[in-house]
Amino acid sequence: MQLRVVTTVLVVGVATVLVLGAFVLNQIRDGLVETRVDRILSESAQDAVSAQNYVDASTAATPGDLQTLVRAVYESLALRSAGGDTRGLILLKAPDNDSDVFLTPGVSDASLVSVVTPEMRAAVEGDVTQPWQYTTLPDSGDPGVVVGSPIKLRDAGEYELYFVYSLADEQQTLGLIQQVLVFGGAVLIGLVLLQAWFVTAQAVRPVRQAARVASRLADGLLSERMSVSGADEMATLATTFNEMAESLQRQITRMEELSRVQRRFVSDVSHELRTPLTTIRMASDLLYDARDGFAPEVARSAELLSAQIDRFELLLSDLLEMSRIDAGAAQLEFELTDAVDVVVDEVEAIRPAAAALGVEVDVWVAKGTHVATFDRPRVGRIIRNLLSNAVEHAQDGSVDVAVASNGRGVAVVVRDYGVGLTPSQAERVFDRFWRADPARARTMGGTGLGLSIAREDALLHEGRLEAWGSPGEGASFRLSLPRTSRGLGQRPVLPIAMRHEEFEALGRRVQPRHAAAEVAQGPDDELEGGRS
Repeated sequence: MQLRVVTTVLVVGVATVLVLGAFVLNQIRDGLVETRVDRILSESAQDAVSAQNYVDASTAATPGDLQTLVRAVYESLALRSAGGDTRGLILLKAPDNDSDVFLTPGVSDASLVSVVTPEMRAAVEGDVTQPWQYTTLPDSGDPGVVVGSPIKLRDAGEYELYFVYSLADEQQTLGLIQQVLVFGGAVLIGLVLLQAWFVTAQAVRPVRQAARVASRLADGLLSERMSVSGADEMATLATTFNEMAESLQRQITRMEELSRVQRRFVSDVSHELRTPLTTIRMASDLLYDARDGFAPEVARSAELLSAQIDRFELLLSDLLEMSRIDAGAAQLEFELTDAVDVVVDEVEAIRPAAAALGVEVDVWVAKGTHVATFDRPRVGRIIRNLLSNAVEHAQDGSVDVAVASNGRGVAVVVRDYGVGLTPSQAERVFDRFWRADPARARTMGGTGLGLSIAREDALLHEGRLEAWGSPGEGASFRLSLPRTSRGLGQRPVLPIAMRHEEFEALGRRVQPRHAAAEVAQGPDDELEGGRS
């Protein structure tokens, strides 16, 4: 902010100095030139009248006498003006002068004849009162003024008298003034910038302090506070900020305590329920094993009881796992593992359940090796949850599983072609106990925590678990795990919304009964066979 304010002051200051300097310089220039021109016109008018009076008072009649008269007039005009500046004199015969008397015109400098333009001569001939114009002196290139006046040399006829004045002194004065204005403007801008820097520093310093304190608060250092000095607006801001920080600290501490109590409660309840659940499981197993001797309705009740106890045990296990993750007590055991092995093992484990639902599961593996360091049981649980979810919603269709990798990560994509998900559902699919269709019964005994635990497991590996879906086109889940400490990078290994043709074009298809042999073969081996 300080740099932005100083930059704005600099831009505005430079623009102001430029405009003001141009205005002042223009006014000074006009004043100098106008004063000089007025003096030149007054001086040249007096000299022209004096020259004409001198000629009128003369008795010269012969050409020789007239030439002497011209020389005398030329000398009487004085080669220096009243101001002490050298001026040039030019005496030319008027264009319409048809006198037979020929006189040699007088010129103080032959190069000055070029400054008398045809327009200037026409103005003198046209009886314009003291015509004049700006010009450029040919030798020095300095600006100047030429003033014309008619003069009648008795029998020699009409002549034109021109005074040429230099404005070099005025130009030099303007240059000096311009240098002073530039230097003064630079000094002024520097002083303004210095003042703006100090003023904004006083205003920005508390804001910077507040930003540092806010950053530390965001990092969890809830005891950080701003220093309060004085009784101005900044002191009021610091006091209010500190009060807000104290309120946040109290609320966060209270929420953390409630969260600890809640996690402890869930953990304790889950542990405490295991003992009665074990007893209930023993009794249920006895009833289930003896169900053939019961009446049909009693036998059915025993079966339902056994199934619900299985689901209850799974729910307790998931709750304990979530409580460990929430408490930050999850332990990872990393080992170098081939992701294809994990995927094939989980696919083989779920094939019987998938076959019972009429769902076929195919595994497609890209060329190359797909080895990474991760916790195999947790990654296996992620893939198991994704496969269970895909099979349950495949609607008697097929499920494609792809494995690929690059230099940064390994990716597994699980895609079904069933009911699909809307974009809003894809955003909530990892929420705990959330279901896209609450009215639909679970066919594979899910607890509503599987995908939530899967995402937490992926985050523990510093990976990502993403979902995509389209109503009527199916859903796809992509698990990305880093292979090195550099992380996953920005470029995904596999697209998340893959079509069946893209799976087929990816690489080889792993056969269900020979997966281990396939993995051991080279990347260029061709494997053929149908789906199991």
